[in-house]
Amino acid sequence: MLRKRIKINPALGLLLVHLAIAGCQKEDKKTVTDTKKTVNDSIKTTSIVQEDKIDYHNFNIYNISLMSSAQNNELADVFISVSDIYTDPHPIQEDILKQKGIPFEQLQCLELDSKHRKKMIDALHLTEDDSLYLFNYELNTLQKIPINQLKAVAYLSPYISEGEEIDPESYMLGFQIEANKRNDIYDQYNNVIAYFGNKNPFIEGKMQAIAWKKAGADIAKKYFTHSKLKPGNTYQARYENLTYYMQDYLEEEMVTERKLVVFNDHNEKIFEKTITTAGSDGAEFSPLNGIEADQANYTQWTGYLFKGKPPVIFGFMTQSFGCPSITFLDKKEKDFTINCDNRH
Repeated sequence: MLRKRIKINPALGLLLVHLAIAGCQKEDKKTVTDTKKTVNDSIKTTSIVQEDKIDYHNFNIYNISLMSSAQNNELADVFISVSDIYTDPHPIQEDILKQKGIPFEQLQCLELDSKHRKKMIDALHLTEDDSLYLFNYELNTLQKIPINQLKAVAYLSPYISEGEEIDPESYMLGFQIEANKRNDIYDQYNNVIAYFGNKNPFIEGKMQAIAWKKAGADIAKKYFTHSKLKPGNTYQARYENLTYYMQDYLEEEMVTERKLVVFNDHNEKIFEKTITTAGSDGAEFSPLNGIEADQANYTQWTGYLFKGKPPVIFGFMTQSFGCPSITFLDKKEKDFTINCDNRH
């Protein structure tokens, strides 16, 4: 069965899904630890935090979803889907799907029984003693929630309509963080990345929105080579001891490609990347911070995000299919995909 894909929010952090929620409404109290730290820009890119060494083998990060009720769209559940990773063909108690006469609304959200909860946690290589880490890289806030305080749930895909056949693959599997919250909770979970494990992998206070400024023709000539495409605007930005240069390339007066190069203070090129919509299925360029988007809608971010890793950069593309990824400013490092359960 081909799984439908959900279109994600242009920002990395949050997916808003409209659903008629029933059966998962009750909110359990959970132990939450919040930490806040101020930004310290004095650390140079040669100083990478090494404390709490993280095992990046089979490392997974996740997007946050708001599951909003079609009957009362002012309320929403906060949810993390792990279905990109957890693909068991029998993830839920299927006996409920075989029963006749159950209202469609009651099938919208199911709490997993202990057997299926354990199967999901085991498949994710987690234990009940591990924690969920929620890091808001914009606000520099970290939440730590024990997994044993989270409800394991299955939400029916919003692309399943009443009267259609429902099977286990119709559900998004994962953990409910909060329930019955007003939709303004979006701001709290925007620009948030989630991780499950026994150590916090995130570096706090070292991320910032990229502040693009238009650059002159001398920058374009100095840092970018000739292209078959027509050159457009040139931009530049700074982060600590790094300078970012980006060049637009046009086809029929539309930006179809962007080239990014990054230099250190010794004028050594440490990274380059071509960002293009060619060959993508509905992907679009995200608005550039400070140029096409105001401060409330920044999408490009850079800085240190993961312990023991080089700085990152992301937020240049809005995906229609698939999930966004985080790029390291080091060619030796593979991108980290943010699992988002983007089914249509």
